[in-house]
Amino acid sequence: RAVLALQPQPEALLVDARVVPNMALRQQAIVRGDQKSLSIAAASVIAKTTRDGLMVRLDQQYPGYGLAQHKGYPVSQHRDAIRRLGVLPIHRRSFPSLWRAARDAD
Repeated sequence: RAVLALQPQPEALLVDARVVPNMALRQQAIVRGDQKSLSIAAASVIAKTTRDGLMVRLDQQYPGYGLAQHKGYPVSQHRDAIRRLGVLPIHRRSFPSLWRAARDAD
């Protein structure tokens, strides 16, 4: 969705490690791309700082999960909060550690 929203549309994508599925654009997957490509490294920094800021804001909306501290990574504090408080709408359902923590809460 992010790529499709770009204006002007890119001619190709450099991607860290794997290709983007269902994308008609030419792609080059580069293993350890953030170490080999300045473009991928810069995009990685922007993505991480944007996500960290989002987690700080979500921490205010969902107190008790510690999102501002661990930024949503599956550390023990986060897994414990899921066990205590449940799964949030913002949690990515594809993460196995999320389902283990939710299952352990039952």
